[in-house]
Amino acid sequence: MIRKAATVRVTYVLMGLCCLIFVVGPASGLDPADGTGTDLLAAQADYFERWGVIPRELLSGSPRSLLTPLTALFVHGSWLHLLGNLLFLLVFGGMVEERMGRVAFALFYLTIGYLALAGYAVAHAGSAKSLVGGSGAISGVLGAFLFLFPKARVTSLFPFLFFLPLRLPARVVLLFWFVVQGLAVHGARPQPGVAYLAHLVGFCLGFGYAWLRFRGDRQSRGAPSVEGGGARREIDSGA
Repeated sequence: MIRKAATVRVTYVLMGLCCLIFVVGPASGLDPADGTGTDLLAAQADYFERWGVIPRELLSGSPRSLLTPLTALFVHGSWLHLLGNLLFLLVFGGMVEERMGRVAFALFYLTIGYLALAGYAVAHAGSAKSLVGGSGAISGVLGAFLFLFPKARVTSLFPFLFFLPLRLPARVVLLFWFVVQGLAVHGARPQPGVAYLAHLVGFCLGFGYAWLRFRGDRQSRGAPSVEGGGARREIDSGA
């Protein structure tokens, strides 16, 4: 699926860090020392407060709070939260990393993730709720992918179509995803506890960065192909 798999390392490192941090943290529920029931919930709340973004504190400008948008990128609230983010990063991250290069992709991921969480904090300046997860950074990857590979075909499963697998151009799938996030921000049946605004900020920043860097590169917007041939590269995803 990726022409030079050996070059795609940052994506796997990011995935590995997210997994490791989640497993050793109280959100996984795997450490007996964190207790059970209300003790476990208390441990999780303290953990998220320590490493997550609290908008009210971030905007206060304290040195510790200014680092939380970076630490929050590697903290996840549940197994479902973690696996969902890993799926999108696995499917879309490798090709974006290949086009940008390892160092640029790593800086891109961290910067977009930081700005997405900071953007959410500005919009919810009075909130004392902790925000965790790499969704903002991964949304940036999706935005960059849309610009770089709009003709790549993605197999997606849509719940409202009884999970019927459909193979569609990336621009269709990702623009549909973007619209859903926008509707959720404006109150169209949002899922509690999901920072949809951070998704939108990350997506727009990722797309904008790719446009600024690659807008003069015609190859960057072509349909991906396997090295040495003209076969179209296809990607499977559960959206």
